Amino acid sequence: MADVQRSTLPIPDLAYTGTVTYDATDPDTHYPPITPIRPPDGAPNVLVVLIDDTGFGASSAFGGPVQTPTFERIAAKGLKYTRFHTTALCSPTRAALLSGRNHHTVGMGGITEIATSAPGYSSLRPNNCAPLAETLKLNGYSTSQFGKCHEVPVWESSPMGPFDHWPTPGNGFEYFYGFIGGETNQWYPAIYENTSPVEPWGTPEEGYHFMGDMTDKAIGWMKQRKSLTPDKPFFTYFAPGATHAPHHVPVEWADKYKGKFDQGWDALREETFARQKALGVVAADAVLTERSPGIPAWDEMSADLHPVLAREMEVYAGYLEYADHHVGRLIDSLEEMGELENTLVYVIIGDNGASAEGTMKGTTNEGFVINHMDAMEDDAYMIAHKDELGTPQSYNHYAIGWAHAMDTPYQWTKQVASHWGGTRNGTIVSWPNGIAARGEVRNQFAHVIDVAPTVLAAAGIPEPSAVNGVTQRPYEGTPMNYSFDDGDAEERHTTQYFEMLGNRAIFHKGWVACAKHKDPWLGSSHGLDEDVWELYNVEEDWTQSHDLAAEHPDKLAELQRLFLIQAARFSVLPIDIRSAERFNSEIAGRPELVKGTSQTLYTGMKRLSENSVINLKNKSFTITASITVPDAGAEGVLIAQGGSYGGWSFYAHEGGLRFAYNILGIKTDVVSGDAKLGAGEHEVRAHFAYAGGGVGKGGTVSIYDGDDLVAEGQIERTLPFMYSMDETVDIGEDVASPVSPDYGPRDNGFTGSIGWVRLDAGDDDHSHHADPDHLMTIAMTRQ
Repeated sequence: MADVQRSTLPIPDLAYTGTVTYDATDPDTHYPPITPIRPPDGAPNVLVVLIDDTGFGASSAFGGPVQTPTFERIAAKGLKYTRFHTTALCSPTRAALLSGRNHHTVGMGGITEIATSAPGYSSLRPNNCAPLAETLKLNGYSTSQFGKCHEVPVWESSPMGPFDHWPTPGNGFEYFYGFIGGETNQWYPAIYENTSPVEPWGTPEEGYHFMGDMTDKAIGWMKQRKSLTPDKPFFTYFAPGATHAPHHVPVEWADKYKGKFDQGWDALREETFARQKALGVVAADAVLTERSPGIPAWDEMSADLHPVLAREMEVYAGYLEYADHHVGRLIDSLEEMGELENTLVYVIIGDNGASAEGTMKGTTNEGFVINHMDAMEDDAYMIAHKDELGTPQSYNHYAIGWAHAMDTPYQWTKQVASHWGGTRNGTIVSWPNGIAARGEVRNQFAHVIDVAPTVLAAAGIPEPSAVNGVTQRPYEGTPMNYSFDDGDAEERHTTQYFEMLGNRAIFHKGWVACAKHKDPWLGSSHGLDEDVWELYNVEEDWTQSHDLAAEHPDKLAELQRLFLIQAARFSVLPIDIRSAERFNSEIAGRPELVKGTSQTLYTGMKRLSENSVINLKNKSFTITASITVPDAGAEGVLIAQGGSYGGWSFYAHEGGLRFAYNILGIKTDVVSGDAKLGAGEHEVRAHFAYAGGGVGKGGTVSIYDGDDLVAEGQIERTLPFMYSMDETVDIGEDVASPVSPDYGPRDNGFTGSIGWVRLDAGDDDHSHHADPDHLMTIAMTRQ
């Protein structure tokens, strides 16, 4: 289809201009055959694998301690890029990857939960920046996405959409199987198939894990495409939750690393650095940077806690190798189908640096951090629960020291866009039919916005000038194809800005000027003008180890000015370092999905995120349900919010009504009514009277059957900020992990019928007592 014009998409249908006959049997009757749209001849399949929260120094392919044989296998058939960069945070990197434009250009200057009305921070991709998947689909590709999607604006994230910014249909993918949000429980995930919530096929005890499930779905989709449309190349975006927290992995994979990290994170950095030099993925004269300020030395940690800390890293390592294993299954299936040789494979090992969002000593459950209840998780608690790390009984994250070690040899971590530890991610590119080089290293500067133009160049598809009637903004990335077969080619991506949460930098022709505004674990404490700028010659100083700001003030001033030019050009301004204000949707200018103090829900509604229902935290509330009890009596869940790691549930048990409040899996307060509900219609309610005096306080639960008080009891304390990272509100059942020990993860549905359930929030909200900086910590932990 070489004569097809592809600059305007969809490709216009051409009218028939030949002779029209009266009778179809007339010999002059002739119409050209229907020819489906297909890409240019030789266009490859495209597989983009994006690993989550994995630093440059984690994978063995780049000298790290975690064995990733699949990544090494792919690299042996292609190239390792040692100077490939991301944005320092999950959502912005993904938005940039999928659009070919800088993250602020497509409205993703931060995470969706703190979006504002400013163009660079709205979380809304403009329609003049059509995504890569849409361009490929309109050129005849089959398109699919599996795994994580955290680019949906929070007010569009319910099962009712709108779906303009979902993978399908808004982002150009014909099929989606994954989760909407920053993370999900890998044992009990919140999954969508296209735009409909679906449940996992099994429980952890039955062998279920989301990584295996999403891989099965991806392989099945590819085989179906091969069977039904073998002439259509595919674009598959495979984005596991691994290795973002929670670090959930089968115990046998974590046990492979027993004893491998007892030396601690400082010694591990030195070991990794030596391997990196031997592999040639850092310069021979590179310097190992010092431990970033604020990160404790291994020997400063309590010796009693060392076994717990080591186990955190064993679990993380097992999780990354487990992800590598499933990517290997995907690669094996492509090879079996005869597709691998003509597949352009990108493996981007991290959408940012390793995550320093797990506290100085890590956590068995992120809910402790989220809800400002760290004191409950003392050393003794962590030691007692060490063996639960990675299992369904945990929601774990590792210590900040391990994150820094995973970013060896660079300074800092995820969120810190000013330094390579936050933005430099080892990347592998393979295309046996299109790249002659095998097992080579490439050192040219590249950025995640370069992927989209590279794919189009490989496919022979022009960048579209108009899509769906909208004139398009040009791609802002640089195709990497020039470097595929020429390791010495002069680099073409010569200028790139970085900005995240005030941490900012500018790369230009071998120099970097940068200013770190805040640590990942702290809120913003000062104005932007108080930041200290640093200067590095990264042609001579691979790791940003020697600050030249004092020696070259003119060069620093030149680059600072260039940063401002780029910032104005790509909608970075105004840089937004606010915290509490961005959580107030009215101040931020962000729409709200749910308004008011009352909400009625109906049978069958489930997987409703915390953004989809009214907020019942730090205040009194009432839950009322209209139900019909069968002759056999009442049993099962009326409504639940959250799961085994935190939440509440209103349900029937052994014929009577109960209300359970789960505090981070440590303790569940249950208020029980002995009176059994008779057959027939009932209006039942549970009223929680908040004690007040701040956030996270307790109160009294009163349960009623009509006007009759059937139970009353105390809830010792409540969760002030979040019930769960990903578990949801469900009507008529409690999907995923159960809130209450009175029922299990399956077969807990209400045995009668439910007309409606109404939530009513009281007017005694104490949320204003929350620490604004902690609200920002919550958002960053979710990313």
